[in-house]
Amino acid sequence: MKNILLHEPALPTAGRNRETDALGLYEQAASIVPMGAFSCDLSSEALSWTGGVFDMFGLSGTRAPERQIAVEMYTEASRELLGRRRSHAIATCSAFSLDANIIRPDGTERWIRINAAVRSVNGRAETLYGMKQDITEDRARWEVLRALAECDPLTGIANRARFQRFLDNPADEPAPVRVGALILFDLDGFKQINDRWGHAAGDACLVAFGRRLRRAFPQAILVSRIGGDEFAVLLPPVGSPATVERDLRVLTQGLLGPVPWNGDLLPIGASVGIAFTSRTAELDPNQLFLTADRQLYAAKKAASAPRVWA
Repeated sequence: MKNILLHEPALPTAGRNRETDALGLYEQAASIVPMGAFSCDLSSEALSWTGGVFDMFGLSGTRAPERQIAVEMYTEASRELLGRRRSHAIATCSAFSLDANIIRPDGTERWIRINAAVRSVNGRAETLYGMKQDITEDRARWEVLRALAECDPLTGIANRARFQRFLDNPADEPAPVRVGALILFDLDGFKQINDRWGHAAGDACLVAFGRRLRRAFPQAILVSRIGGDEFAVLLPPVGSPATVERDLRVLTQGLLGPVPWNGDLLPIGASVGIAFTSRTAELDPNQLFLTADRQLYAAKKAASAPRVWA
């Protein structure tokens, strides 16, 4: 019996050693990869962070801040998306992953990847826990590559792939930025320019129109060439529809000036379609596009001259 009693304490000690070794291994790994663990008690919303999460958020100390303070550090779009994913995971006792954008107290911007899961007891969610990893550098490299892939090589503005990314944003998820209106442009008589002056002249018109769009809409979220002679402009909320339409009438005149080409002046005409987002309903990118496209089609159908206003 004495021998047995002497050896019994070795079991929990071994357990503690394994736990200590695992924690030490985690801390070593965290020093190589900027990451950290977190948990949130769902009854009190109290947070627990490891050192890596403090570093990620640019905070010091050993006690995690109140959850609301941490949440305010997320950008508006990331905060809204985090709220949706988190609420769904808690309601279904499931897991989620998310790349989120935060602004630290010193003003620096960081991107973090969150992998979280819910621990439940008898079907009731009790704790949200997981890992956060700083992916800012990876994100920057990815953005450079994506910008190259989503740039129209002729005009230098965004291409169809970039515009498609806007269309593919699920209607039940918040857009990365607030959208107020979508304007579609279709150059009229473009085939005749190619037939009369050649494709190089047509390219010159496309380049000029893309440059004019960027100059005319400096506040645009996106200026994109979405087809051969079709362009799209995404605008943030910038006043009432009547104001936007009035301003667009004026801007269109500058967009449609002739383009100098080998001693000639190439005429540019365009039909325009515009659609506005709802202030009360969720943004549906595809519905917004369909509405603007219908307006554009109506303008082209009703046109009796190259320059048409819809």
